[in-house]
Amino acid sequence: METGRGDDGYTDLPKRGRVRKSHPRLEAYGTVDELSSLIGYAASITSHEDLRQILHQIQTHLFHIGAQLAIANHRVGDIYSMVGELEKLINVYERELKPLNRFIYPGGSPDAAFIHVCRAAARRCERRVASLSDIEEVDPAILTYLNRLSTLLFTLARTANKRSGVGDREWVRS
Repeated sequence: METGRGDDGYTDLPKRGRVRKSHPRLEAYGTVDELSSLIGYAASITSHEDLRQILHQIQTHLFHIGAQLAIANHRVGDIYSMVGELEKLINVYERELKPLNRFIYPGGSPDAAFIHVCRAAARRCERRVASLSDIEEVDPAILTYLNRLSTLLFTLARTANKRSGVGDREWVRS
């Protein structure tokens, strides 16, 4: 619905009234929305049904987190239980992979490469939420979730590559 109320660079936040669109709270939940969109695209291109389902579940988590960030001091769901879900998935999918001894380049198969894009976006979300937490109260579980999420996305990208027959391309110092 078009209202034109945001044409002046301000928007309405529940319990806060009108705030600048450059406000750190908008930046935080806006990057969560961007990440959810990127994850939706990754889910649409992967041929691995289990990875698609995980990516869709992550989108649900991110909607909870975005809502919680949009409305200060408003709890939407148990974020720590979502962290536990991510940790279980990390443990399951790491078992499929060889341990790393070096950094790897993001890339490989199309779905793995895009999951790496999602991982980098998750790190950006984490930085934006950390910046918000410097000036306002933020549920610390959100930062924990975003940190675990980037680890899971890294693991899922490596899994997608392995299943596609693409090896990790290791960075070698020259």
